[in-house]
Formats: sequence, structure tokens, C-alpha cells
Amino acid sequence: QVQLVESGGGSVQPGGSLRLSCAVSGLRAESYTMAWFRQVPGKEREGVALITANGFTRYAESVKGRFTISRDNAENTLFLNMNTLKPEDTAMYYCAASMLSSLYLLTRNNYNYWGQGTQVTVST
Repeated sequence: QVQLVESGGGSVQPGGSLRLSCAVSGLRAESYTMAWFRQVPGKEREGVALITANGFTRYAESVKGRFTISRDNAENTLFLNMNTLKPEDTAMYYCAASMLSSLYLLTRNNYNYWGQGTQVTVST
């Protein structure tokens, strides 16, 4: 059974940083494309960043240069380092796994497994 469990969310002031973690079980994160998505109530879930099995990364334009996706293969954990946070980054953040090793799309329908989410709030 595949399980994705996010942690690390919280409240931070604009310009601050957070590091999200996603503990993966039931599959090897290093063998598949893993991603982070986010969603604000009333809006579509949007892709934030992905990392493929061979380490290729891709980011949404809105987070390029501020967010970094990575994984720890030994711990089977996915991370999202978020710097220079803005109020518009406020959302529920979800970890997702695709059954493809080289998926280059940040579209929701291409991902098979999802975590429950962790809330990130950026405000003064």
C-alpha cells in the first residue's frame, strides 16, 4: 500500500523559509516522478515542482529561484525547500507520486498517489 505523509507546514512571515517533507512508503521515490502541488480553497490544484527518477527537476514559473525540490533516497523522503516566501504562496501543499519514471508534466491527472497535505500560511 502506497502512503505519502507530508509534514513541515506552518505559519511564517513574508520573506521567511520553510522545508516541507514527504515520507514515502510502498514505493521507492527514486524510481518514479515525484511532485509537490498546492491548492487554495476555491481554486484548482496547481503543480509547484517535480523531480524525475533521473533527477530532472521542473518548477512552476511562480516559484522558480525560490523553491527547491529534492529527495533523500536512503530515507525515501521527498523535500521542498521554500525560501523568500510570499503571501501568495499560502496554500495546502500536497506530495504526489506518478507511476512514470520520466514524467515532465505538472498536471494533476498524471499523478496516481497523493498525501493528505500540509498547510503553509505566509502573513505578517
